[in-house]
Amino acid sequence: MSKKRKVCVVITARPSYSRIKAALKAIQKHPKLQLQVVLAGPALLNKYGNIENILHDEGLEVTERVYTMLDCENLTSMAKTVGIGVVELSNVFFKLKPHMVVVIADRFETISVSIAAAYQNIPLVHIQGGEITGSIDEKVRHANTKFADIHLVCSPKARKIVMKLGEDPAFVFDTGCPSLDLAAEVYENPQLDFDPYKKYGGAGGRPDYSNGYLVVMQHPVTTEYGESRMQVEETLQAVKELGRPTFWFAPNADAGTDAVSETIRDFRSTYSIPHVHFFNNMVPADFLRLVMNAECLIGNSSMGIRECSFLGVPVINIGTRQGGRERGMNVVDVNHDKDEIVAAVQQWMIDGRPERSFVYGDGNSGTKMAEVLATVPLRHSKKLHYHDEEPVHYSGAVGV
Repeated sequence: MSKKRKVCVVITARPSYSRIKAALKAIQKHPKLQLQVVLAGPALLNKYGNIENILHDEGLEVTERVYTMLDCENLTSMAKTVGIGVVELSNVFFKLKPHMVVVIADRFETISVSIAAAYQNIPLVHIQGGEITGSIDEKVRHANTKFADIHLVCSPKARKIVMKLGEDPAFVFDTGCPSLDLAAEVYENPQLDFDPYKKYGGAGGRPDYSNGYLVVMQHPVTTEYGESRMQVEETLQAVKELGRPTFWFAPNADAGTDAVSETIRDFRSTYSIPHVHFFNNMVPADFLRLVMNAECLIGNSSMGIRECSFLGVPVINIGTRQGGRERGMNVVDVNHDKDEIVAAVQQWMIDGRPERSFVYGDGNSGTKMAEVLATVPLRHSKKLHYHDEEPVHYSGAVGV
């Protein structure tokens, strides 16, 4: 019997688990694969939604834990966190000796996963490459693509972009996005069968949400560091004016996140907003059910572009963070402007729910990904394949 391939998946943040859960389950079940789960960075911190207990409850055991996260309120601490990640993950990969390492998407700390694996000649698999967005994510995503040897992309357009970056088409697979696998399950069983207050606590008012509610998930934008307070205050003012029951979720661990949290606290102490309740984290399936039953999602999270498109949930996408990403008919783009946000929400409430779209797959990605990982030839170097172009030969001295 052939030896199982050891697949080491590094999860660095709360949203990344939702994106990869279906693939983790499929890898765990596959007879030719052995799953290794490494938690690192924000994924281990209660402040940002520690997910270790969630994994345990869902039958996924953590192989290694890597504490790399500095307080990322400023840009320098983000850079230092990446450096610590390279050092610590290098040791983990040396110890675990995986046949391949999986890096997820584009969060800033994921570049340390790519560096630590690539510099040890470990085949690197990148998920969700080839997409276009704003913020530092754009740079990190394409850097991960160039480090990676195998690419599992989420759409035909993303596959074309990865190939335009010079990657070998034989190693670029359109599997769809595994986050939609969970969304597909929720779509079939959408009932909100839990009390959010009793199950998850949180802070703020406890409005009656039986007649409809809004959900807010807004993260700081690294390339617009310094504007976080203004940006989130515009959203707070909009939610205050709308007066609808609202569930607001904590931001990601990026530079500016403390400014977002402080602005929310200051706003709550200045204004009466009993119709708003704040949560830190939820189990992915519960969160998706909450969003699916909402009147609208407000903010700048990629889940508004991905899962909400699949579920047919109206989305008000604020600012540049998701700029350029493929989207369905469920998304309305606005600036960081209270009046624009209010008007967009009110228009959705008139128009009703949009049609579903399947830009990022059909909800069966995890199985496809596991099969690719079990069968694809493993490599840790790349041949030249830039459309068979002849190499350029230079003569004479190169200018200084």
